[in-house]
Amino acid sequence: MTTFTERLQPTQSIHRTGEEAAAAGRALREHIPRSAHALLAPPDRDPLEILQQQNATRLPELVPLRLGRMASSPFAFYRGAAALMAFDLAADTTTGLEVVACGDAHISNFGLYASPERTLVFDLNDFDEAAIAPWEWDLKRLVTSVVIAAQENAYAPKDVRAVALAAAAAYRKGMRELAALPVLQRYHYRADIDRALVAAKRRRDGVFAVLSRAVKQAQRRTADRYLEKVSELDASGRRRLIENPPLLTRVTPEQEAIVEDLMVAYQATLPLDVAILLGQFAIDDVARRVVGVGSVGTRCFIVVLRDHSGGSIILQVKEAPPSVLNSHGRMPVPTRTRADGVLEALHGSEGQRVVGSQRVLQAVSDPFLGHFSANGRDYYVRQFRDQKGSIEAIGLALPEFIAYVEACGVMLARAHAQSAPAPTIAGYLGGSDALDRAVVDWSLGYAERSAVDHERLRSAIARGQVEAVAGI
Repeated sequence: MTTFTERLQPTQSIHRTGEEAAAAGRALREHIPRSAHALLAPPDRDPLEILQQQNATRLPELVPLRLGRMASSPFAFYRGAAALMAFDLAADTTTGLEVVACGDAHISNFGLYASPERTLVFDLNDFDEAAIAPWEWDLKRLVTSVVIAAQENAYAPKDVRAVALAAAAAYRKGMRELAALPVLQRYHYRADIDRALVAAKRRRDGVFAVLSRAVKQAQRRTADRYLEKVSELDASGRRRLIENPPLLTRVTPEQEAIVEDLMVAYQATLPLDVAILLGQFAIDDVARRVVGVGSVGTRCFIVVLRDHSGGSIILQVKEAPPSVLNSHGRMPVPTRTRADGVLEALHGSEGQRVVGSQRVLQAVSDPFLGHFSANGRDYYVRQFRDQKGSIEAIGLALPEFIAYVEACGVMLARAHAQSAPAPTIAGYLGGSDALDRAVVDWSLGYAERSAVDHERLRSAIARGQVEAVAGI
């Protein structure tokens, strides 16, 4: 059985020079031409059946909301259909080079957030599906999301293809530039928004306005501002959340007591300094909160904590089911051999998988990232509303959209460049646009397949085969 370390850092790649690794990548083209990635031959499957399989473990009262959100538009459907795509990608052409992959690298899963140094950075920001998988899978998920969003923006067909090519080329060029750097420089590379704003202002283009709006949004999205809107002080001075079912629902006192016990287990997974910091806060309130599109129906809570001076922090506790790359993409779970000879999963829990993968894929990560398990389910924890902002791709003018998807392509390359096969991948990609064109052809075809799946869901809802709640 191949171990995690052997799969990501095969001995020969550790001892290769950069040029030797790049040459190995170029040699791969003889066996797997870059044009082969244009072939779209997905297996037959019923999209509704796969969605129902996922829904079986979710909170049944929230499943109609999930389906309603997915039915609202082709792009919303695609956001929630990571399992469908993983199932299809399992039959796809790959080079056999695997990385720590995001698993759901569509353009709405990039955004702004505050670093521990309190500067804003731009990066991937969703890791629920992260796992070891072929690099091509993330790239195709990204480029297909560009196609679907561009079509929803009603760009001309030639412009849809152009923006998709821009995203693929940004990934390729970013990977080649990063793979040429020393490993430590790759590791420390990050997209600081202050520098990006200065550059955009110097160019005097529309990107500056888009970035400025996103920065202002991020700066407003703080725990204090959120609590001002959705909570009130009770007679004892505790901050209490105001219910807004089904989106925000308070837990029972008994459940809150259980959360207090579980917070101890969570703190044990934190760095000592952060655990000591968090130990100076007490829980004010806990509520279940509905999030996203694909995550609707999984168990997600927010925990409001208060220090002795009344200062607050909000933590999000989110259920971590198995990654769709494992459950539907059929990627094996990485293992290791214990001292007693027993084979075990590298990650002790799905929450640990999410946290570990996020730390690999992001340039800087939330210091409050941690995890725990309870009642047979795994969870991870992170800060909520810590200056997180996003750029809404739907509705962007074409020049701003191109700039945005290029930034996403570069940051996906940065994430993949943390894995040892990066120089070999860069050699395979090469300096021409051969791979770009192949991936775009594949993604245009897959966007059509996703549109058909979306219509099948809408038809099933219209016929009453499945229940859906819209507009929430």
